[in-house]
Amino acid sequence: MSDMDSELVPLPPRYRFRDLLLGDQSFQNDDRVQVEFYVNENTFKERLKLFFIKNQRSSLRIRLLNFSLKLLTCLLYIVRVLLDDPALGIGCWGCPKQNYTFNESSSEINWAPILWVERKTALWATQVTVAAVSFLETMLLTYLSYKGNIWEQIFRVAFVLEMINTLPFIITIFWPPLRNLFIPVFLNCWLAKHALENMINDFHRAILRTQSAMFNQVLILFCTLLCLVFTGTCGIQHLERAGGNLSLLTSFYFCIVTFSTVGYGDVTPKIWPSQLLVAIMICVALVVLPLQFEELVYLWMERQKSGGNYSRHRAQTEKHVILCVSSLKIDLLMDFLNEFYAHPRLQDYYVVILCPTEMDIQVRRVLQIPLWSQRVIYLQGSALKDQDLMRAKMDNGEACFILSSRNEVDRTAADHQTILRAWAVKDFAPNCPLYVQILKPENKFHVKFAEHVVCEEECKYAMLALSCICPATPTLITLLVHTSRGQEGQDSPEQWQRMYGRCSGNEVYHIRMGDSKFFREYEGKSFTYAAFHAHKKYGVCLIGLKREESKSILLNPGPRHILAASDTCFYINITKEENSAFIFKQEEKQKKKGFAGQGLYEGSSRLPVHSIIASMGTVAMDLQNTECQPAQSGGGSGGSKLALPTENGSGSRRPSIAPVLEVADSSTLLPCDLLSDQSEDETTPSDEEGLSVVEYVKGYPPNSPYIGSSPTLCHLLPVKAPFCCLRLDKGCKHNSYEDAKAYGFKNRLIIVSAETAGNGLYNFIVPLRAYYRPRRELNPIVLLLDNRPDHHFLEAICCFPMVYYMEGSVDNLDSLLQCGIIYADNLVVVDKESTMSAKEDYMADAKTIVNVQTMFRLFPSLSITTELTHPSNMRFMQFRAKDSYSLALSRLEKRERENGSNLAFMFRLPFAAGRVFSISMLDTLLYQSFVKDYMIPITRLLLGLDTTPGSGYLCAMKVTEDDLWIRTYGRLFQKLCSSSAEIPIGIYRTESHVFSSSEPHNLRAQSQVSVSVEHHEETREAQGPWGSRAGTGGGGHTVGGGSAERPLLRRKSLPWARRLSRKGTRHTGKAAAEEISQQRLRLHQRSERQELSELVKNRMKHLGLPTTGYDEMNDQQNTLSYVLINPPPDTRLEPNDIVYLIRSDPLAHVASSSRSRKSSCSNKLASCNPETRDETQF
Repeated sequence: MSDMDSELVPLPPRYRFRDLLLGDQSFQNDDRVQVEFYVNENTFKERLKLFFIKNQRSSLRIRLLNFSLKLLTCLLYIVRVLLDDPALGIGCWGCPKQNYTFNESSSEINWAPILWVERKTALWATQVTVAAVSFLETMLLTYLSYKGNIWEQIFRVAFVLEMINTLPFIITIFWPPLRNLFIPVFLNCWLAKHALENMINDFHRAILRTQSAMFNQVLILFCTLLCLVFTGTCGIQHLERAGGNLSLLTSFYFCIVTFSTVGYGDVTPKIWPSQLLVAIMICVALVVLPLQFEELVYLWMERQKSGGNYSRHRAQTEKHVILCVSSLKIDLLMDFLNEFYAHPRLQDYYVVILCPTEMDIQVRRVLQIPLWSQRVIYLQGSALKDQDLMRAKMDNGEACFILSSRNEVDRTAADHQTILRAWAVKDFAPNCPLYVQILKPENKFHVKFAEHVVCEEECKYAMLALSCICPATPTLITLLVHTSRGQEGQDSPEQWQRMYGRCSGNEVYHIRMGDSKFFREYEGKSFTYAAFHAHKKYGVCLIGLKREESKSILLNPGPRHILAASDTCFYINITKEENSAFIFKQEEKQKKKGFAGQGLYEGSSRLPVHSIIASMGTVAMDLQNTECQPAQSGGGSGGSKLALPTENGSGSRRPSIAPVLEVADSSTLLPCDLLSDQSEDETTPSDEEGLSVVEYVKGYPPNSPYIGSSPTLCHLLPVKAPFCCLRLDKGCKHNSYEDAKAYGFKNRLIIVSAETAGNGLYNFIVPLRAYYRPRRELNPIVLLLDNRPDHHFLEAICCFPMVYYMEGSVDNLDSLLQCGIIYADNLVVVDKESTMSAKEDYMADAKTIVNVQTMFRLFPSLSITTELTHPSNMRFMQFRAKDSYSLALSRLEKRERENGSNLAFMFRLPFAAGRVFSISMLDTLLYQSFVKDYMIPITRLLLGLDTTPGSGYLCAMKVTEDDLWIRTYGRLFQKLCSSSAEIPIGIYRTESHVFSSSEPHNLRAQSQVSVSVEHHEETREAQGPWGSRAGTGGGGHTVGGGSAERPLLRRKSLPWARRLSRKGTRHTGKAAAEEISQQRLRLHQRSERQELSELVKNRMKHLGLPTTGYDEMNDQQNTLSYVLINPPPDTRLEPNDIVYLIRSDPLAHVASSSRSRKSSCSNKLASCNPETRDETQF
């Protein structure tokens, strides 16, 4: 048994149960040594030092005790002075008392009243006790703070004063006659001041809080003044015991009068010691007080820079939001303040600005205005520091806005700073809602936790892409997200400015349907029925809704969607329903008389918004005429029209429009069959396309360039295109095309000029290749890039049809010609990152503006959309130095700005026409989300960045001469709702205009019409698709080419223009001279245009490009365009109006069991007109 035990290896200690209970004896016998650390802190001295000095809380208690003892000694001194009367006798303790009377005629001083005082026994005992405690404490602290130099400790002012005020009292214990010896205990006030300063410092350390240095300095200054006055009062009172025997109150009065430099002279010191003391105190005050005031002023100036603190009491009793920016510019500040305080419910909020840079002069001047000085608090600090976040009371804030610095050269670095700020705020105040602005889309997923995120490049590129098919989309979105009351331009003599300014006041609002007077009567009705009748009755435009059980917002869910009382309705109107008044009595009275339509018209002037309710005309119930009609052979563009109904060949009756049904009849609605129509069109190429048409498929892009992009169903190539085929200007083994002409595109080009192929450029392509865009309307996209795109970007775009790139710059004419600019309808110039920062801020757009102006002169018929860094620079776009009309618009802008308008720039012609855009205009989208949390989702749906199933999309249709039988916008609303379930939201209107170089008497004289363009318009329509601007991609329903399809002249304006020209020939003198000067100017401009034309043609010949497509005489300089959001129903339609539509989702209600219905409706469309199968017919 012993042998077996010797052979077995014992288990390790952790496996032995006995050792777990009793401990391992073998390990207890090991040669182990326990090491104790920091044994030096276990000594008695170190423990005392830890308690009296190092420990924050205990040292704070010690200093508080010291401060209390010093105050007590000063109080006991005052008690001794009040109880002491020199007239009763003077002498040492136990000695006979001597009386003393002051003799003013004698120059000798009796020092006895100064050396001896009367001190009661109880008072002496108390003072001795306090002095002993103070002495022991001082000696102990001196010992603990000793660092090797004893003389430094002894000759400290505080130590010397302590010895003067404590040692004499201790000596009197052993020598009783000295008990009445005068001791200057009042000097303890300076020790109390010193203790108070140390106590405040320890207090701040103990509670881990940095109190305002301004408060500390003010406290020190107050204590210094108090100590000077107290020292002077007590010193003069005691010295004057040998003189005029002043009371304590009289001495205090004398010190105040003396230090304030008033000097009445009614009280004066009588003996020279007191006079010397007064002189010394004045000298000390002249030295000490200026130093204190200087420090106070310096801290005040620093506080003006840093901003101080936002108090905790205010944060708990008042509401505030925090604005975090890396650098604060005046434009950014004013945009934020004007938009934030435009909402009535935010008037009581405070704005705390947290910025790491010093406040510049312009911002300081603005914040000194009483309107903002009481609301805005500027704090200089970093969001990455908890102390600064505590100063801003971030944990009590209602919201935190974190904005990126878009003017940085490295925008990725700016995003990284924004991300860190967002993380820091979320870590410090997890319950504070975050509103974050990100520049680049690839950085968006880092801040997904924020409540609201706006990605600048996503919105920018999607908006610019939509502007190519829906003109002036940037202007439309900008007006929708800005807060306005629609009062801009109402004093202008121009009709278009009054209407444009009035409609710009429309915004998006929401309301629960069951609580709404606008929509609650339509419960159980279809969405389309409610939209039409709400617009007819109230003038509001219902654009979408949200189910109670769903978080997704649906734009125009279609007629199959039945409204419920719990739905949240989103509508466009001048103001929200809660701020509207309703007058029904007049309307009901007219209805009783049988004049419903006239009653609406007559009673409209009584409503708060008088132009909202207007006549809708006679609505007839002709259901049999709702089917599509064959297009006329001489239709020009060949696109779809709002077909004119016929009634058995009789044209005597006024055309009627079918009613909007309460519950949708699916057999009469065509949008549900759009997919089948498109697929039929794609599989059956026309004769012009031949057999070389590439089949497209619908699907989701396989490669996304960044994380977080919303999946969108798009037109895709069946097989990815090789990277070599994406190069437009160089052939490869797959094709030999080297210019845009060789490709033979049917539709005109869309050219995008950018510096680099960033991930945001992907969002320019997706909306133009979305599945709901008919294939025949797809325009080729050419990316003109300064730098070669990387492999990752090419991998993302190679699946899209007709997307090409080319290396070149927008300021190079050869690059523009090679990329096919003469075959393009739209050119989008994106602001370059390298030019966003300049020494002079507003010069960042200089190069872009000059380059676009050059292109505007070289290619006047081209629709150019330009992005600028600063909105104020849009006045230089298409600049006309001698144009009086532009000068008048400049004065109008200044007047609107003086009136406090947030949209003072809206009347600038380039912005009104949608040809210029600045992403800073969309900053208000983030600001509005604080009040309207649905604005960002609705904007993303309108721009096509998000595709919620069942939600509609934004598109446009053109009103032609054949569509004018509808007459008004209200009847158009009914026509669209009843036939295709589309919701119109606005009009893009183009009018002819003459821009004169002479100064008119008023702006009305500027609306003359140029007549010399009529012949040119006819010649344009006769040209082919590559040599003209009309009849290209998309037909007439969805606008595919911007201004190319819009004639410059309205037919009805010709007689009026001729009359004006005849009247002009009768004028003599000055009028004739002006007419001659205008003719010379036109001749000069024409010759200049010819020179430019020759320059372009010569460069094209040099590059080997055909010159047949260059149209040098066609220009847009005699037109003005503007956007009307939700115009009144009685607004007259005009030729070439482009109507913005929200079309319902074609995939929303497509089911597998509806194929038979699709085929029957497709045959019906084919029998109408084979050329319009892609279009929605009415």
